[in-house]
Amino acid sequence: MNRSVILTCAVTGAGDTTGKNPNVPITPKQIADNCIEAARAGASVAHIHVRDPETGGISHNIDHFREVMERVRESDVDIVMNITGGGGGDWVPDAQDPSRGGPGSDMQTPAERHAPVGELLPELCTLDCGSLNFGDMVYINTADWLREQARMVQAAGVKAELECFDLGHVWFARQLQKEGLLEGDPLFQLCLGIPWGAEADTETMLAMRNKLPENANWAAFGIGRHQMPMVAQAMLLGGHARVGLEDNLYLEKGVMATNGGLVEKASTIIENLGGRIMTPAQTRAALKLVDPKTGKPVAGGDQ
Repeated sequence: MNRSVILTCAVTGAGDTTGKNPNVPITPKQIADNCIEAARAGASVAHIHVRDPETGGISHNIDHFREVMERVRESDVDIVMNITGGGGGDWVPDAQDPSRGGPGSDMQTPAERHAPVGELLPELCTLDCGSLNFGDMVYINTADWLREQARMVQAAGVKAELECFDLGHVWFARQLQKEGLLEGDPLFQLCLGIPWGAEADTETMLAMRNKLPENANWAAFGIGRHQMPMVAQAMLLGGHARVGLEDNLYLEKGVMATNGGLVEKASTIIENLGGRIMTPAQTRAALKLVDPKTGKPVAGGDQ
């Protein structure tokens, strides 16, 4: 059991959710405000995507990421920032010519995915560790692309959060470690409940956890109604946790969530189980992250 929990809030994602919950942030200001809201509610880390301010759809615009980062850094709160590195992998074959991407496809090169991370240098960034059937589309992350992206993350001095949507992704992440493409103790995020990857249940989480390297730090999340049960399950199995509107739109059945409300509910679960949420400063020390104020790695300390 883990009694000192790093709690991530994934504030918006890139999915088609803005019409389903009016609290999903769209503009850079709204996304930054939600990071600040999550920090005030007690979150350790804010994980961010950005959206097109006009449509609410997917955006890879570095200026949008920059505005979010600057607004959060200039605020009166502290929170570890985690920029997505997983944009531009959505593939929907064209119905007439499956060699071409149809409507809904959104592909980027590894360099394009990495661009906001390399320019803005957050403490953390995600590195997805494999391809999968993601609902009705294919989410593409070829092995050589991921190796290339891992090298760029490593050169930037940013710590990769290894997002694993299935058991084979854990296997590939171990291979990245074996090849020397990960710095320090690896950080895993077990992503559960997304059709058709790893299921959100105890057996699946335990199987994935048991395949992690001995020196790994890890967290897990479930989507939708599985979000809060997976918070408790991850803590009980020795891990950290993630909540947020990227993964779940409801605080309870019929009640629309906010990011602050989800953080507060997860915090209550963790505290009722005898744990506590780690502060951003404690999180940087535990994961040996770079301090954004000094640009130097934080020495490990008491958790």
